[in-house]
Amino acid sequence: MISRLLVANRGEIARRVFRTCRSLGISTVAVFSGPDAGAPHVAEADLAVRLPGAHPAETYLDADLLLAACRACGADAVHPGYGFLSENAEFARAVLAAGLVWVGPPPEAIAAMGSKIEAKRLMAEAGVPVLPSLDLSAPSSYPLLVKASAGGGGRGMRIVREPGSLALEVESARREAASAFGDGTVFAEPLLERARHVEVQVLADRHGGVWALGERECSVQRRHQKVVEECPSPGISDETRESLYDAAVRAARKVGYVGAGTVEFLVEGDRVAFLEMNTRLQVEHPVTELVYGVDLVRMQLELAEGAALPPEPPARAGWAVEARLYAEDAEYVPQSGVLRRFEVPGEVRVDSGVESGSVVSPYYDAMLAKVVAHGATRDEAVRRLTTALRQAKLHGLTTNRDLLVEILTNHHFIAGDIDTGFLSHAVSSPAAAADPLTSLAAALAIAAGNRRRARVLPGLPSGWRNVRSQPSRAHFEETGPVVYDPLPEAITVISAQSHEVVLERDGVRRTFEVTRYDDDDSGTVYVDHADGHAALTPVPRLPEPAGHLAPGSLLAPMPGSVLRVEVEPGDRVAKGQSVLVIEAMKMEHRIIAPADGVVSAVHVEKGRQVDAGAVLAIIQEGNS
Repeated sequence: MISRLLVANRGEIARRVFRTCRSLGISTVAVFSGPDAGAPHVAEADLAVRLPGAHPAETYLDADLLLAACRACGADAVHPGYGFLSENAEFARAVLAAGLVWVGPPPEAIAAMGSKIEAKRLMAEAGVPVLPSLDLSAPSSYPLLVKASAGGGGRGMRIVREPGSLALEVESARREAASAFGDGTVFAEPLLERARHVEVQVLADRHGGVWALGERECSVQRRHQKVVEECPSPGISDETRESLYDAAVRAARKVGYVGAGTVEFLVEGDRVAFLEMNTRLQVEHPVTELVYGVDLVRMQLELAEGAALPPEPPARAGWAVEARLYAEDAEYVPQSGVLRRFEVPGEVRVDSGVESGSVVSPYYDAMLAKVVAHGATRDEAVRRLTTALRQAKLHGLTTNRDLLVEILTNHHFIAGDIDTGFLSHAVSSPAAAADPLTSLAAALAIAAGNRRRARVLPGLPSGWRNVRSQPSRAHFEETGPVVYDPLPEAITVISAQSHEVVLERDGVRRTFEVTRYDDDDSGTVYVDHADGHAALTPVPRLPEPAGHLAPGSLLAPMPGSVLRVEVEPGDRVAKGQSVLVIEAMKMEHRIIAPADGVVSAVHVEKGRQVDAGAVLAIIQEGNS
């Protein structure tokens, strides 16, 4: 029986496992790197062990350090979470060799599924349908998908549409796979562009019992990483569903699986093709928990202790939809820094690795939380989730919240008409323009705050003059100038305080919550209201002289490490050409030329750490 469990992971999944352990009376141990010293998962554990360093390779991916942490705190079991070493057979073997309970499948099953190439061979033997593998030296068809044999999460994956880009994309995929998983092996398959990505949750015990506990729809993806998931899938027939369940059970039995795992498929019409088996708990497991009324972490622990599954799985009840909330901009560039406020209201489940005041590090994945809604119907679940995201208060970092709302309200999504290319062909990046009332509320709140802080005649309105020569106004980078005295026609100020403004327009009254942070040098004003939100940056009346930035400067979009420099001073480049590559948050990010021109300077070299906003290179536009 497990008495003290170490979670060899961080953030959201560590907190998720701890929550179940508390309900079972199991003592918990967290591990943490330097950047995670103040993270919520560290504070919530009964004990915590520091892993010296910051980069994953020297902390969460160091098996020896993790085993030493087990010895230091007296842990008798290890839960790997997902990512990091969760699908590393050697780590599982080392845990078992140390006399500890491994909360996961047998190392042999992990090894069998750890190589997608070997996994496809085994699945074909078991009668599970698979896609053909293509010869990378001379593919027989395009488009194709280059995939890392090890790992997952979209890393080491590249779409290739023509022979001319094959070598570059294969090299890039190999490099990213080697960095993320320690194995640069890649292979290629035909690309099914309009297929669905559907996965089946499996559970297996040591006594021969295997469950197929429903399916999850995971087709809404960006960069081959899931963004919105749901259970059940809205677009497959009962016959296809049964085919998926049968194939998933065959897969689990073929490798002698024990514990919780997921078998992933592409579904195109009635055609089903095996993708991979994830030998761990999935990020999206909450939708299955809500629909089937189970605690999958509890079941993992019980199966690791030798329990047997009941003869039949529970029945499905209702619908659940999950949205992954990331710290990233509209171009999917990860963000890092202080998350000043994190509040998600409503009847939803929030599994998060952060809280208000958390620091989001550039070293790890940019996911902040999973917001999950359950309802009797799909429409009910989607509506609850949409409302919660719209009304969430997210201050300090740019997030993908607007994109998630755009997805959930898209008519194709509402109709269940989705596939793996959904984001590229059905959804555009949402506009960032703020409602004029929002910027007016921000201006009025600033004025009210100035009056409150005034030392002389605080009762006078902000900007008051004996002889008015011009209206009172504020100026924001995002919206431009905003006049607040006199007010625009048909708008009435019901009340205006530094933290809240109530406006009425055409008989409709709206309340705006306004927040500023004293230690925020930018002076950003966050406005939240029933229909949306905005982050507005005031433009000072007398701005400080700004440092000169050379025309054509390419800036680092985030902190990271320079992985490769692809040009030299004097080189001619074309618009869209890759200039250099930065590695951040376990992904490669290409910095491209914004226009045709000549490289006049390169300020970095391979291996250099750069801060966000650093000048990487300068391109002089034109032919000279």
